[in-house]
Amino acid sequence: MLGSGGREHALAWKLAQSPRCTKLFAAPGNPGISECAETITLDAGDHAAVTRFCDENAVGLVVIGPEAPLVDGLADSLRAADIPVFGPSKAAAQLEGSKGFTKDLCARANIPTGGYVRTANLADAKAALADFSAPYVLKADGLAAGKGVVIAETLAAAEEALAEMFGGQFGEAGAEVVIEEFLEGEEASFFAITDGETILPFGTAQDHKRVGEGDTGPNTGGMGAYSPAPVLTPELQQRALDEILRPTVDTMRAEGMPYSGVLYLGLMLTADGPKLIEYNCRFGDPECQVLMMRLKSDLVQIMLACAKGELGGVAGEFADETALTVVMAAEGYPGTPAKGGAIDLGAPEAGGAKVFHAGTAVKDRQLVANGGRVLNVTAMGANVTEAQKAAYASVDAVSFESGFCRRDIGWREVERERG
Repeated sequence: MLGSGGREHALAWKLAQSPRCTKLFAAPGNPGISECAETITLDAGDHAAVTRFCDENAVGLVVIGPEAPLVDGLADSLRAADIPVFGPSKAAAQLEGSKGFTKDLCARANIPTGGYVRTANLADAKAALADFSAPYVLKADGLAAGKGVVIAETLAAAEEALAEMFGGQFGEAGAEVVIEEFLEGEEASFFAITDGETILPFGTAQDHKRVGEGDTGPNTGGMGAYSPAPVLTPELQQRALDEILRPTVDTMRAEGMPYSGVLYLGLMLTADGPKLIEYNCRFGDPECQVLMMRLKSDLVQIMLACAKGELGGVAGEFADETALTVVMAAEGYPGTPAKGGAIDLGAPEAGGAKVFHAGTAVKDRQLVANGGRVLNVTAMGANVTEAQKAAYASVDAVSFESGFCRRDIGWREVERERG
């Protein structure tokens, strides 16, 4: 397995539970992952080195956790060497690698999404703002670690944000900017695994992108999540499958870019039904953590069947309970996080909770912060209210003085459960 974050810890934890898994390697992994896998030094950007390692160690399945190696085409290199891999090709990974690519595909396949314009320079972008009304949704076209979206409340703020984006705020990811219609509604995430033909629905979740309580402050990679998302009713899930997911999979296959792996649909539940905000070509982070907590099926079996194009007949079974995860982040996140803060996990996993390591390291035998999002404290409950209570009880068992977290993860659903 490739990756080092909380998503990868959750995947490694679940993969290691499979009777089909006799040996699990993780590159580079993290201190939490090292508890369930052998961590190794391997550069995901060096395709030849990854392929060589897999050959020499008779690796039967490669799971690529993060998006960057997928957009870089690592899955293609592995498939060319006849190594089974869970993750899409470089061409298919454009669904996440380019916001413009996805919006153009939606237009071709008549998939419901917000109106948009693709712009390649500041002058054209500013001119295009006239076709939209506030608030303005501005997205760096390429990969920006989940932070390449700006929602500007005024025209002046939008013009300033565009200047920063084209000025290099998001590096190469901002070489092109997509301006989108602002969609009204509630956001939710729908996951599915597909081998390019068969589609296996794989759970729902809601996350909290803003750094501050009450969903305020700048966007982050995600400050917490819960699954399932009751707001995504069975009827809305079916509409998302029929109106968004199936046309995407069919169009990608018809255009010579068959999609194999997990597809993460970021949806806006509007008055007209679900509309696509974005696709991700890997599991969400921290949504993966709550999905893996609930998953009862053998993850290796599912991923291997997907990799081999044999997904038909495979089922994904999830616990009925709710899982909720709270991100403990380092001071300064999502700006410049403070590294090196000491962490004492105490005993937060009493009662079935699980702490997934997202950005940790060991220095002089002391667990320390080594990233923006540091820990994902995850717990189960009969509903969101109970899962939230259990998760925060576990958060309070962790000593991390230079860290912080939101104290309201799941707040919308908790309010609904109160009636």
